Amino acid sequence: MANPMVRLQAEGVSPWLDNLRRDMFSTGLLERRIKEDGIRGQTSNPTIFQKAISQGSLYDQQILELARSGKQAEEIVWELMIQDVRSACDVFLPLHQSSEGQDGYVSLELNPTMAHDTAGSLAQAAQLVPRVDRPNLMLKVPATSEGLPVITELLSQGIHVNVTLLFSVQRYEQVLDAWMTGLEKRLEKGESVRGLHSVASFFVSRVDTEAEKRMDARVKANPALAAPCDALRGRIAVANARAAYELFLQKVATSRWQRLQAQGASVQRPLWASTSTKNPAYRDTIYVDDLIGPDCINTMPDETIEAFRDHGTVCRTLTPENLADARKVLEDFASLGFSLEDMTNNTLVREGVEKFAVSYQDLVEAVRVQREKLLAGS
Repeated sequence: MANPMVRLQAEGVSPWLDNLRRDMFSTGLLERRIKEDGIRGQTSNPTIFQKAISQGSLYDQQILELARSGKQAEEIVWELMIQDVRSACDVFLPLHQSSEGQDGYVSLELNPTMAHDTAGSLAQAAQLVPRVDRPNLMLKVPATSEGLPVITELLSQGIHVNVTLLFSVQRYEQVLDAWMTGLEKRLEKGESVRGLHSVASFFVSRVDTEAEKRMDARVKANPALAAPCDALRGRIAVANARAAYELFLQKVATSRWQRLQAQGASVQRPLWASTSTKNPAYRDTIYVDDLIGPDCINTMPDETIEAFRDHGTVCRTLTPENLADARKVLEDFASLGFSLEDMTNNTLVREGVEKFAVSYQDLVEAVRVQREKLLAGS
């Protein structure tokens, strides 16, 4: 039987790789992922880069060369990330071309410490795009309130956008509006929207983690809630993502979208992110198995790819029946006094921005230490 990872495409799902390390190029791992596992794109984030650059000596030679040229730690960080993203873009370029721009993208995140700085984010984007200089680059913009105008402006400029740190269905509706507004502004300038792509990265597993934390606290205070909470464990994240998918279907059925589509625009596909299973009590492929349907992307870390290749279930699960069931799950969650909107639109977004900012700051500090060490030993 064919690799389940490859078979996902028949159900409308593009599998992407949620990892990026320089040795993927030298070992041929990335090419094998594309050829054998049907990987059709790649995502990175500050945490991924922090792990890649801070461990081992993969980047030491370039750090030393850049240090000798007078570059400081933060400048070096961006040189390293840009080189890796550029190299990955080159590996994916044939797929990008053969898919007519549908897939083959590599994402690079804007400085996460500027997640609440609209002008600063736009200024950095203006520098990054020509520095990477690849047609299949996607810039990652956080779904903060300050990030919404960045999404619109970048799309109006013809820049591919990956909206990240998206947890809330309410915020997702604003993201969809920002996306379509960007396309409309581009058309108003007389520019084409053909070949312009965007994805909306809806984070999944962290929703279950936060829901479990809140349910645990509630059950501790009121043990009578144990049974109804247990019935919902491991179901909130998928239900929330399915609710987002239902909103996506509604928006692409509107006359507003149909007018854009008639001008050659492509849909902003939902991208399921944070798909590794955090709770060992749950299936290790739950966030892939349960979110399969047309016009989706699922970006997976290596361990999730291996698990899904071994025992993943390829069957459409974003069905009308399952979307209806998701509504019931979320209604039951609310009936117990939990606010999904507060959980997703406040706590998880705030924590997500903070975690990426800390990873970025840790990365800069690690490069600073390594820069000084390498200079001293040279």
